[in-house]
Amino acid sequence: MAHDFDLIAIGGGSGGLAHAQRAAEYGARAAVVESGPLGGTCVNVGCVPKKVMWYASAMAHHVEQAKDYGFDVVVNGHDWPGLKAARDAYVARLNKIYAGNLDKRHVTHIAGRAKFVDEHTIEVDGERFTADHITIATGGYPIVPDLPGAELGITSDGFFELEEKPERVAVVGSGYIGVELAGMLNSLGADVTQFVRYDGVLRSFDEMLRSEVMQAMDDDGIIIERHFIPKGLEQTDNGLCLLSEDGRHFDGYDCLIWAVGRAPATDGLEPSAAGVETDGRGFIPVDEYQVTSVPHVYAIGDVTGAAALTPVAIAAGRRLADRVFGGMTDRHLDYSNLPTVVFSHPPMGTVGLTEHEALERYGEEVGCFTSRFNPMLYALSEFKRPSSMKLVTVGDDERIVGCHIFGDGADEMLQGFAVAIRMGAKKKDFDDTVAIHPTSAEELVTMR
Repeated sequence: MAHDFDLIAIGGGSGGLAHAQRAAEYGARAAVVESGPLGGTCVNVGCVPKKVMWYASAMAHHVEQAKDYGFDVVVNGHDWPGLKAARDAYVARLNKIYAGNLDKRHVTHIAGRAKFVDEHTIEVDGERFTADHITIATGGYPIVPDLPGAELGITSDGFFELEEKPERVAVVGSGYIGVELAGMLNSLGADVTQFVRYDGVLRSFDEMLRSEVMQAMDDDGIIIERHFIPKGLEQTDNGLCLLSEDGRHFDGYDCLIWAVGRAPATDGLEPSAAGVETDGRGFIPVDEYQVTSVPHVYAIGDVTGAAALTPVAIAAGRRLADRVFGGMTDRHLDYSNLPTVVFSHPPMGTVGLTEHEALERYGEEVGCFTSRFNPMLYALSEFKRPSSMKLVTVGDDERIVGCHIFGDGADEMLQGFAVAIRMGAKKKDFDDTVAIHPTSAEELVTMR
């Protein structure tokens, strides 16, 4: 095995793999260091297995709705162990595909855990490797709070290890991971309570989206306990008991999931040995070109603390390789207008500024267009699940700076609208686009 490279990417997740492979396409001698399965969080305990579980839980809704369309459906239960086995086999196939892709591009895979020796040298299990350029792409991991009994709970990682469906679940946390896991478990038949610190879930998202998601959760029977600050977790004869600082306690759970944030995976990396600075939480600050405090050491993805999304890590890594090895001197990722989806039930998608953010930035120049309607999917159903959409505009020319969608299909329809908004689309451009009928997406080009 070679020991000297043009580039070493520390971390074989989505960002590190994309970065190293793009560099190799330019002829760089590249290596990836990874101590676990290739693919990182996204492939192994994140986006990919999460989406499999979301599809399974969405199927449960479709089965319920089938009778409205004339189907006489009898459900004899759900095979959680069978689903897990099939999901794990799919992930294992992806691991092999990633390994094969490295081989095809002649990227060296160094198995083990890296630590810095100096700004050009790392050590992996006692063996040293050098490179002109080193990129930190180690990602993050879910936090377990420092509370008495916290180890009795699991995190999102532990969720994917569950061999059986838990019957009564507590989810602690108000972010997208907590919302997604709560929705999946509820749809697959678990009794779910979500505990949040403030007044609801998804506090960083547009108020319309927050309101719609919480209403849908309530309609589905998920209990949201607000203004709850956990104090500890206990095992009792009646199951797990969650205690709050204000004296409340909730017991009878056979599973508790901590979804209270993620920390940077820099333990043991020793970035200070290379002169790389970290912030108070351990994240590695970078400039707009992903450069750390050391000019030829870079960081991408979740370890930077910015926009913890798999496609962001991939985009940042590829653009960094374009700049360093492809001669594109000003190539870098623009972190504005990043589209993202929360896989709630139904999903919600967003790109650009929330209404509140736009008002803070632009004041009276802001305009909003909204639509709330029952999708045709529910035309034959007694139960209706509304969809909601909002366009946020700025100025007399009504340039669109925010697009927010809640409802069936939001995850798929957002991508194209994100392209339009990134290109500077105005409300008139949407108005002049012929609608596709009958769809939910047409509401975005017909709202007045």
